[in-house]
Amino acid sequence: MSYVKRFSEIGMEDIFEVGGKNASLGEMYQNLSSQGIRVPNGFAITTTSYKYLLEVNSAWDKLHALLDSIDPDNMSELQERGKACREIIHECDIPEDLKETILSEYNHLKQEYGDDLCLAVRSSATAEDSPEASFAGQNDTYLNISGEEALLDAYKRCVASNFTDRSIHYKYDNNFEYLDVHLCVVVMKMVRSDISVSGVMFSIDTETGFKDVVFINGSYGLGENIVQGSIEPDSFYVHKPTFIKGHKSVLKRRLGKKELTMVLNDKLNEGNISLEYTKNIPTTSQAKEKFCVNDEDVMVLADYAIKVENYYSQEAGFHKPMDMEWAKDGLDGHIYMVQARPETVESQKKGSIFELYHLLDKGKLLCEGQAVGTKIGSGKLHYIKDAKDLSSFAEGEVLLAEMTTPDWEPIMKIASAIVTSRGGRTCHAAILSRELGIPAVIGAENATNILENGTEVTVSCAQGEIGYVHKGNLAYKIEKTDLEKLPKTKTEIMMNLGNPDLAFSLSSLPVDGVGLARMEFVINNYIKAHPMALIHPEKLNKPTQKKIEELTIAYKDNSDFFIKTLSEGVATIASSVYPKPCVVRMSDFKSNEYASLLGGSTFELQEENPMIGFRGAARYTHDNYKEGFALECAAMKRVREEMGFDNVILMIPFCRRVDEGKKVIEAMSKYGLKRGENGLKIYVMCEIPNNIILIDEFSEIFDGFSVGSNDLTQLTLGVDRDSQIVAFDYDERDKGVMKMIEMAISGAKRNNRHIGICGQAPSDYPEVAEFLVRRGVDSISLTPDSVLKTIKNIVNIERSISK
Repeated sequence: MSYVKRFSEIGMEDIFEVGGKNASLGEMYQNLSSQGIRVPNGFAITTTSYKYLLEVNSAWDKLHALLDSIDPDNMSELQERGKACREIIHECDIPEDLKETILSEYNHLKQEYGDDLCLAVRSSATAEDSPEASFAGQNDTYLNISGEEALLDAYKRCVASNFTDRSIHYKYDNNFEYLDVHLCVVVMKMVRSDISVSGVMFSIDTETGFKDVVFINGSYGLGENIVQGSIEPDSFYVHKPTFIKGHKSVLKRRLGKKELTMVLNDKLNEGNISLEYTKNIPTTSQAKEKFCVNDEDVMVLADYAIKVENYYSQEAGFHKPMDMEWAKDGLDGHIYMVQARPETVESQKKGSIFELYHLLDKGKLLCEGQAVGTKIGSGKLHYIKDAKDLSSFAEGEVLLAEMTTPDWEPIMKIASAIVTSRGGRTCHAAILSRELGIPAVIGAENATNILENGTEVTVSCAQGEIGYVHKGNLAYKIEKTDLEKLPKTKTEIMMNLGNPDLAFSLSSLPVDGVGLARMEFVINNYIKAHPMALIHPEKLNKPTQKKIEELTIAYKDNSDFFIKTLSEGVATIASSVYPKPCVVRMSDFKSNEYASLLGGSTFELQEENPMIGFRGAARYTHDNYKEGFALECAAMKRVREEMGFDNVILMIPFCRRVDEGKKVIEAMSKYGLKRGENGLKIYVMCEIPNNIILIDEFSEIFDGFSVGSNDLTQLTLGVDRDSQIVAFDYDERDKGVMKMIEMAISGAKRNNRHIGICGQAPSDYPEVAEFLVRRGVDSISLTPDSVLKTIKNIVNIERSISK
């Protein structure tokens, strides 16, 4: 057995000799370099060296004496014995022959990279990076290592980190014998991301297990800030199926605060051995306001992630999602892979049980951040400011902290939920929360100042990517369904979805697509500004102009902001069901709703009854909004053609007359959305009696219909659905309304057009669902929370019909 092995000599079969990190780096260096993936060269200091170091220094018996009887749940005992173990390692002398071998390999690396080579010295445990346990952050890494003495010192520090308090407890929690996990060390060329960018990425969505995306985090400088949770990084998603087909685009993105930049400590020199090999400096305001990588770099990273996942999956013989670290070198401009290991949470879930958490009460919202997981937890807040206070934490409390480190794992596992004011979804706190199955809200700004110690709170991660902290112990329920036992319906069951943040978590619902994707949610919650205000900011007052500048600061211009934000929101929804159809309704704000958007009051007239006023198709070719509609069309063209979501069907709302429909179709064609071209289908909402009376004429210009039972009821019965005083007369089950729906279904079928329904009625009333099935409707689109129960109902209806 060798003291050291070069990357060119090792692979995954050597994990027990070189540790998980070394084995994977060697595997990639040998097998993926030819596929264009860059991996810095280096060597492994092996288990043979680890055992030799401890044996020569008579350390084994001393370590056994400390660890064989340890109680890791006794915090004071854990801290005392862990410190004693580390001191034993620090007092060890590296044998001369081992020292010479390590330094010989160091000099060999210098021949390849030059005398000014800067090293990354990283721990590589024999049990880490397994599918069951990541060992994320349990052992130490040292960067900016230059010179022989500094290298040997970093090696001993890495070995000592096998006995940190967190590492000892993590082994205990995962049923590893303390002294059976050996600590190997990676010595590799350090990628100079200190003058560039670095990050973490997964070949799966970490919170929902959605397999069709690559999730990328990035920030300025060295990557430790992301891993430690010191900052909120930028994040990006790329959709794998469309990427593979040649559509190289970002699915969605989020600008992080990137508060700090980790750089090299330029005060170090050989002979000045110190722990402070690196330092943090504040990120400049200008750098914070833009994304740390451009779209071209995101595409390189997505390509790496897909190739790495494919390679490891082929080697394993089954789908193997991967957790990876990357860095961009500021000197040569290239992106490098610096780690790849199996994802350890979502990939380990077995069976087909679909869980939905529902918050039943509404308490006061205290703060929000990034959601980790999809669960809900509640309890009394306990603010831990420093590791010395860990022993005061009680089981079932909600842990509140600025950030956590892996040392906190013993109390994290007994928390009902976790809230931190710093960090992102790939930091150690998030990774451990995920492994422990505990809901966490990460990066909740000022949480430690806003939240009061001892307050009862409910932490909800059940509403998508944003996690919420509510006051009080709120009621919630868990809905569990075995999807394998759920029968298939003949009628297409689709879902209504407007919030892109929920898309991935709902992707495993057994639906035939999205029957109604409302773009108003994206405009209202992400764009926030009136489209015409973005086009004509000169018409706005100075304070409103400033707010729009703040919204759009990371983009080329206002139009780029609108088009990318809307297209990425819609594409995210479409990705959750791809390649099944996703019907996207063009904007259907009423004038009062448009006026509430930033800058909206400048462009909207006040109407007495907006519900039947300037809305839907009437706006699209009108001088007051046609420029805004052009932006909507540009965004949808990007979704279909640039981003590759040809499963998107567009739908026109509130189209009063046939001639109005023709004008809209003509305008869309002018903006590059020609019906029939590249398979584009355009539907119309069937929600006005005239749509049904003239359904033969509407069928000539549209490819399908979707009944909007809410507006159809209002207009059939002459009831303003926003009016409380006549609410008693609003009933979607009225015979007249049902007759109109029946006429719509028969008229569409007569013209060989698709006919579905996307209103609320079939979700609320089983008898309406039965009526639709018996009349032969093609599809029923439901709210996500009613999909499963309605499927069961419709199966029974279809069985009774077939008898």
